[in-house]
Amino acid sequence: MFGRAPKKSDNTKYYEILGVSKNASPEDLKKAYRKAAIKNHPDKGGDPEKFKELAQAYEVLSDPEKREIYDQYGEDALKEGMGGGGGGHDPFDIFQSFFGGSPFGGGSSRGRRQRKGDDVVHSLKVSLEDLYLGTSKKLSLSRNVLCSRCNGKGSKSGASMKCAGCQGTGMKVSIRHLGPSMIQQMQHACNECKGTGETISDKDRCPQCKGDKVVQEKKVLEVFVEKGMQNGQKITFPGEADEAPDTITGDIVFVLQQKEHPKFKRKGEDLFVEHTLSLTEALCGFQFTLTHLDGRQLLIKTNPGEVVKPNSYKAINDEGMPVYQRPFMKGKLYIHFTVEFPDSLSPAQVEALETVLPPRPSAQLTEMELDECEETTLHDVDIEEEKRRKQQQAQQEAYDEDDEMPGGAQRVQCAQQ
Repeated sequence: MFGRAPKKSDNTKYYEILGVSKNASPEDLKKAYRKAAIKNHPDKGGDPEKFKELAQAYEVLSDPEKREIYDQYGEDALKEGMGGGGGGHDPFDIFQSFFGGSPFGGGSSRGRRQRKGDDVVHSLKVSLEDLYLGTSKKLSLSRNVLCSRCNGKGSKSGASMKCAGCQGTGMKVSIRHLGPSMIQQMQHACNECKGTGETISDKDRCPQCKGDKVVQEKKVLEVFVEKGMQNGQKITFPGEADEAPDTITGDIVFVLQQKEHPKFKRKGEDLFVEHTLSLTEALCGFQFTLTHLDGRQLLIKTNPGEVVKPNSYKAINDEGMPVYQRPFMKGKLYIHFTVEFPDSLSPAQVEALETVLPPRPSAQLTEMELDECEETTLHDVDIEEEKRRKQQQAQQEAYDEDDEMPGGAQRVQCAQQ
């Protein structure tokens, strides 16, 4: 064959392109090519050059004879002719033969444009701790994959017949009479061929998929939730949805759904926590520990002589949520303080407080001025409850007024039989 042994050249490039080891099995090569080709297909906005490289690598490594030459002598040996060439085929033809259909439209040998399959969307519940620390979750899913026995043809021979019920269109039109000179025309998928436009004889049906062209497969996906991800953020697995003949496989999309936390509230990159102080703590100082989302104990305390007013906020820098894809940067932790006042004070307590608190306003009413004033009594009220009561009262009065209107202004009531 050759007068001299060809010199060795790079024999690892094709494996690196597909992202597999040199001892990868044919099944490993198929899986790697399937995933990478779908991701980089130009019809999905992928890189055409990368798509071409993937096809070239798969064409060589999927052929046992070419793979043996490549492993022994490298890429140059294939180019010199030992393996019958390498990478000379149209990458779209390789993709078409692998998936059993053409991915591109535009006429010629590539046929009609393939449609993209539906994406499958799942909600993934995560805790605030998961979003703070980052986590991974393994999820078991079932999906349809092309039957390996018939390569998604549905028949043993690989042949099929045009459906007689819809003449190969996959659709049927039904007409319904609604009345004189009125008809309704409806289009629906053909029941006989399930919208495929073709039928397979019972004798020729694939024994594995029973003519359905796809079989169910269980798959475990590991979903990586990165630090700082947001509620509603999507994590996409390209080309992992249900497979179907002549269809570009859709994606599996996980949408993060954050569970409510009993202590912390999140707003973007910041965290908020509520804390109630007694009046003594608000006036004289306090300290308490706060357990953070990662289990650390934070000591929260006031400076000597500092007074905390009701409904005030204090912030701690760099103790909020990690910034997505910049996890060493964090937002702020805000603490909202509520001050709890005592219900009443004894005369002795009032006297003691007056000795230490700032004095009352100096302007005092004279006895004559007091005699001219009317005594009043203060009552405790729940203002929200007062508002609700007055609103209901106004509605009832409007209802009663409507009932009493003369001359045919009665409300129409519907009686149910």
